[in-house]
Amino acid sequence: MSNVAGKAYAMNVLTPMKPPVTWINAFLFAVARVMPSTLRGLLNLSLIHFARWAIIKRERWNEISGGRETLQNDYMLFMSNFNGTWDQYVDAFSDGIPNGLDLFWYSSTKYPNSIPITPFKNYIRHNQIDTDYYYNATPGASQRDIKAALRVYAELLALEKLHATQSPAAFAESYRQAMQRIQNSLGSTGRGPVASNDAANAERNRLAFVAKGAAPAPAPAPAPVSPPAPPAPAPAA
Repeated sequence: MSNVAGKAYAMNVLTPMKPPVTWINAFLFAVARVMPSTLRGLLNLSLIHFARWAIIKRERWNEISGGRETLQNDYMLFMSNFNGTWDQYVDAFSDGIPNGLDLFWYSSTKYPNSIPITPFKNYIRHNQIDTDYYYNATPGASQRDIKAALRVYAELLALEKLHATQSPAAFAESYRQAMQRIQNSLGSTGRGPVASNDAANAERNRLAFVAKGAAPAPAPAPAPVSPPAPPAPAPAA
């Protein structure tokens, strides 16, 4: 499926909002920007790469070939990239910031609240839009893998400076101390645990298209050959 790239999954959810109540969500977003503590539960979810809510007014949609479309609703666009499966992500969201979710989707039509989880999942699934093209610069790395690599990189830069000034014995001690600090950051990238077959299915499904694009064009069929005419009968004596 197109939503998967390596260890990451892309989610896009578009929900309608009645224009008379859109201002409520705009106000709630302004409060969240002023009081970042309202997002503390979201920031603590280590599986998330990125998450954003955006309000799209009905008069701000791009014009199509037939002119501007007349819409009855404004829309809430939610976009996110995360590690793990769809179910794991929605479960973590519902457990981590249930009140925050209810505020961010407060004005969305028929929003069922994040608890209980089953109606919430059904609502997200119904309004989700699949990602047609998904590029990930580090498909073999999760969000934790990237943070771990940055910690290792910082230690290597520090060791580089120490190597130019310390004696071999002192540098060996500095090296051992650095390895102790980053021993839990020396992970490995690649495919994640098989919590879902989505990534493998996506790879298998695209093989036919890749093979079709790389296959040589078939040779033209040979022209049909007419059978030889039968010999004429011999004349009578």
